Amino acid sequence: MTLTEYRIDTGFFAGPLDLLLYLVRKTEIDVCAVSLAKITKGFVDYIDVLEFLDFDLIGDFVVVASTLLEIKSREVLPAQIQVVDDTEEEESGSDLITRLMEYRRYKEASRLLDDRASEWLERYPRLSSDRPTAKRDRSDDRIRGVELWDLVSALSRIVRMPDIEREVSIRMDETPMAVYQEQIRDRITAEGRVAFSSFFAGEKLQSRIVGVFLAILELIRHEHYRSEQVIDFDEIWILPPR
Repeated sequence: MTLTEYRIDTGFFAGPLDLLLYLVRKTEIDVCAVSLAKITKGFVDYIDVLEFLDFDLIGDFVVVASTLLEIKSREVLPAQIQVVDDTEEEESGSDLITRLMEYRRYKEASRLLDDRASEWLERYPRLSSDRPTAKRDRSDDRIRGVELWDLVSALSRIVRMPDIEREVSIRMDETPMAVYQEQIRDRITAEGRVAFSSFFAGEKLQSRIVGVFLAILELIRHEHYRSEQVIDFDEIWILPPR
């Protein structure tokens, strides 16, 4: 498998508004009063990690990042030398906040429907004859946003290690995704829970780091493996399905 085949399906990532909402929640800022300039660095840092993963479909992320950087640059300029129309700045910032608030309402409604569906199934479980005969399209599975961005954040701390080799040309990696997944399953079965960072211990090649990371995402996404983080920005633990 070539490095160029390590592409992240957009189904993994809900988009830049999902990342913005995650950063707002992490900083415990009210969405209605959020200072977009304060979370600009965090947003750009995440784009750097997505680029490390060779994710070439980040156009929407870049658009939002450029808006954040523009807002931030205006904020740090002394008032007497600002030459940009303040009205334009307020419109760009308020428009982004409006979109963010709308997205938050959408996510909350979606979460509420999921909770109600789960509660309904607990009360009235499907009989075997009621279950659909067609195979479920596993590409529709999703990773919860908070868990996903926490994992990306944890990966960013790993790839910033100075001995990681950035691959500037295509290199062959013959290891199938299924092999990485099986190795991860075996460790979790044997140990009960495994530190996320330990899966990358001794790995220095970008392609292998990406392969292991995508394998973890696939297990969470399709096989209901779980991730747990007791303290923000602390170690993440990967656990077996319930």
